[in-house]
Amino acid sequence: MDASVAPLALDRLAKIMARLRDPERGCEWDVQQTFATIAPYTIEEAYEVADAIERDDLDALKDELGDLALQVVFHARMAEELGRFDLADVLTAIADKMERRHPHVFGDHEHSPGWEALKAEERTAKDDPSALAGVAHALPALLRAEKLQKRAARTGFDWPDASGARAKILEELDEIAAAPAEELEEEVGDLLFAAVNFARHLKIDPETALRRANAKFERRFRAMETMDQRFAALSLDDKEALWVQAKERA
Repeated sequence: MDASVAPLALDRLAKIMARLRDPERGCEWDVQQTFATIAPYTIEEAYEVADAIERDDLDALKDELGDLALQVVFHARMAEELGRFDLADVLTAIADKMERRHPHVFGDHEHSPGWEALKAEERTAKDDPSALAGVAHALPALLRAEKLQKRAARTGFDWPDASGARAKILEELDEIAAAPAEELEEEVGDLLFAAVNFARHLKIDPETALRRANAKFERRFRAMETMDQRFAALSLDDKEALWVQAKERA
């Protein structure tokens, strides 16, 4: 499709959303929604985009990116109804930010500050100079842990190599073994945080790694279920034997 058609397509989608949100002629469900009720769908659609990419399914990716774009239009429409901002403001803001953060492309090539320096200036302008400012609380826990660690590492607060992060995992395991019941949740949380840190030092994205581990477990578990229709009634030893077979197959 000609790139010049994209603005028209976006305008069409914005008009569709405006009609859906019309109190008189719109859709009852769409009219009732708020930022809070739509937010879970926004997160879900972002994950479905990631899933399509993981499966290398470009047809699905096209559809999922459309669903994600709808979420942007939906939130922008609700904000417009409140008189706060509209879709044009959203697009202008991100365009301005991209130009601002790439002065080496759009501005002074010789005297442009680095990406992190620019982001630090933006954090200061928002009255939160912390290196951790802007790491969204709504992020999945694994992803947020990684982002917090990366931000801290930029200030020099980090293990010099993976060995320190690995030792921290062993330390946390010992603390779990010694912890009373009321402290187990905190200690397990520390262990997971340490595991994310170790993955980061190995240059492995923990969210992707866990997603693939989930997929692998599901694939093998389903294989076990097909091997013996009495699976649920089998002994643990028998299930373990099937698991070994499933691992050999997938």
